[in-house]
Amino acid sequence: MKLFLLLAGFMVVAACAAPALAWGRWPPSRPYPPAPARDALPRPSMTPGALNPAVTPATLDQTVCIPGYSKSIRPPERYTERLKREQIRAYGYTDRKIWHYEEDHLVPLSLGGSPTSPENLWPEPHEVVGGWGSYAKDRLEYFMWHAVCSGRVPLRTAQRIFMTDWIAGYRAYLGRGAP
Repeated sequence: MKLFLLLAGFMVVAACAAPALAWGRWPPSRPYPPAPARDALPRPSMTPGALNPAVTPATLDQTVCIPGYSKSIRPPERYTERLKREQIRAYGYTDRKIWHYEEDHLVPLSLGGSPTSPENLWPEPHEVVGGWGSYAKDRLEYFMWHAVCSGRVPLRTAQRIFMTDWIAGYRAYLGRGAP
C-alpha cells in the first residue's frame, strides 16, 4: 500500500512538472507566454469606459458599497464570452486563446462601471510583460472599492483612474514597482 501511495504521489508531481519542463523552467513562472506590455491598457478608441447612471456619490450606500452588489448586476457569461471573442479579433491580438483573457470591465462594477456596455468591456490579458495583467488590475479594483466606500477617495476620482490609466493609478496608490 505504501508503495502504491508513493508511486501515485510521484505521478502527480510528474504530471504537474510536465508543462514546466516543456517550457524549460522549474518551477513554472506562468503557464503561457505573457502578452506584450502595450496590451496592459485598452485602446481608448475601442474601450473608453462607460458608467452606470445608477451609481453616483449620493447612491454609494444603496449600490456599490452593499456586499454582493457587483454580482447582482454582472452580465451573463454567454454575453461576455461572445463579446470577448469578437473583441479579441477586433483588438488584433495574435493569441486567440480566450482563456488567456478576462472580459473585464474597464471601470469596475464595484466602482460604478456599466455592466453591459461594450465600451466598458475589453479582453484584458491575464499575463502581460511587466506584470500588469488582469490580476494586478484586480488588486487595484479592490483597494479603490474599499477607499471609495470608506470615504478616503471620491467615486469620480476612482472612476477616472480606470478610464485614463489604471497602471498609473496602481503606482500612485499601491506602489511604484511592478505588481
